[in-house]
Amino acid sequence: MIKVSGVTKKFPARLAVDNVSFEVERGEIVGFLGPNGAGKTTTMRMLTGYLPMNAGKIEVAGFDIAKDPQEVRRRIGYLPESCPLYPEMRVDEYLRFRAELKGVKAPARKAKMNEVKEQCGLTDVGKRIIGQLSKGYRQRVGLADSLIHDPDLLILDEPTVGLDPYQIRQVRELIKQLSDRHTILLSTHILPEVEAICERIMIINEGKIVASDTEQNLHRKLHACSIIEMEIMADKNEVVSRIGGMEGMDIRNASELDAGWVWLEIEADSSAMRVELFNLAVTEGWALRELTEQEHSLEDTFVQITRNAGGAQ
Repeated sequence: MIKVSGVTKKFPARLAVDNVSFEVERGEIVGFLGPNGAGKTTTMRMLTGYLPMNAGKIEVAGFDIAKDPQEVRRRIGYLPESCPLYPEMRVDEYLRFRAELKGVKAPARKAKMNEVKEQCGLTDVGKRIIGQLSKGYRQRVGLADSLIHDPDLLILDEPTVGLDPYQIRQVRELIKQLSDRHTILLSTHILPEVEAICERIMIINEGKIVASDTEQNLHRKLHACSIIEMEIMADKNEVVSRIGGMEGMDIRNASELDAGWVWLEIEADSSAMRVELFNLAVTEGWALRELTEQEHSLEDTFVQITRNAGGAQ
């Protein structure tokens, strides 16, 4: 669906996007992440044709954006971070106007408007003036606009910015539903949103793509060892000696708690080491109160990838 090859964008004071290449397959939901100023929005604006590139090639649905810009735009629905609406227009007026601009044939416009209003929860506000709507509803109008011409590809830049938790949940569920019919490229700073929605994650830092994989694979690549927390009733010195002597185990922290309980933080070669620790506790007769593996968050992984990439450049 998207094929980006060697794309570069220079501004007078900086290099915003530096020889970037990536692909997004039809039907994928891809999270596009990066620190502020990393090149996310610039890349998305080049994908949509709003911003020209200095070098490289972009193809959407097989069309070259430099040679067939109108064909590319017909296949893209774009929701920018600050959605430019006409506040003096009513919702129905605006969607009808946008449908006409995007080439939706007159006989199909009303049906298409009703369809996107139902999808985006706007059925009851069609006669309302956009400027009088809440931030959440205005965001829905922008999303309906991006869908009105039934594009193959949706590019969503911070689609839930400024929304309350209830509205965020609604938009998130809507994006999941849209994935049945559209390829989606999603940029957001709300990492739980990416975890809940996206099948793959691309991370851009200082204008370069520094990671592209599923969340699980990114975790595995960065966190080769498991961190296990263990709480047992035993003598601290004995526990440290026995577990510290096991192959593949490294005790990072050990503390005595009240009533004879000992807390350990153990770096292990794999999560399977929990079984060995459990069997050891049974063999030694130690009372076991906790044996858990720490989960790595997307935030941890994102910070480590961007930090490592920044240090390497």
